[in-house]
Amino acid sequence: MATQPLMPKATAVWLVENTALSFEQIADFCKLHPLEVRSIADGDAAQGIKGLDPILTCQLTREEIARAEADPAVRLRLADPKVRLPEAKRKGGRYTPVSRRQDRPNAILWLVRNHPEIKDSQIMRLVGTTKSTILSIRERTHWNATNLQPMDPVTLGLCSQIELDLEVARAAKEKPIAEAGVTLLPAEVTTAKTAKTAAAKPGEELNVEAVLAKLKQIGGKGEKDER
Repeated sequence: MATQPLMPKATAVWLVENTALSFEQIADFCKLHPLEVRSIADGDAAQGIKGLDPILTCQLTREEIARAEADPAVRLRLADPKVRLPEAKRKGGRYTPVSRRQDRPNAILWLVRNHPEIKDSQIMRLVGTTKSTILSIRERTHWNATNLQPMDPVTLGLCSQIELDLEVARAAKEKPIAEAGVTLLPAEVTTAKTAKTAAAKPGEELNVEAVLAKLKQIGGKGEKDER
């Protein structure tokens, strides 16, 4: 939960101009020094800064301001936010708890065997390891290679199923498409050749001169045999 309002100086300007709160109350709420709030009221500081209404930004309520105006000893409290913002993710490598670090080699072996398409950089993101460790497991040169057992990193709690599916889908998109093999010829090509062959055969059968020449050869052979 936030401990100070958005744009503290702009909020202090609005509270000075629109409420009867004391300098100490405004300073405590905006996390400023009371002398700085006094200089804002005197016009010596925050010149040109437009006041920000904390009521419009849902950081204060009118009832809370009225309660503090009635008693100078009361300190303003930030209103509970209506929208919960997700915490910003820390940049850098994934942190793995000490109790889970001994399971990382098993998870790496599982990923290498079951998802060979995943790059080393993706494995590093999933389980929080180093490139040298992945290489030693791939080449079976890891100091504990004989005792390693492939185990699902999701089951071990090193990553979520959504993160694993995302990396697998990303690797599948980056994988080059295999070239298409030899395929059958289109039906138009094969039927066209058959039609040409069938059309050529009737022409050969109607070749009268060839038929007569063949008959003469047969007749000549028959006369020689009779002699």
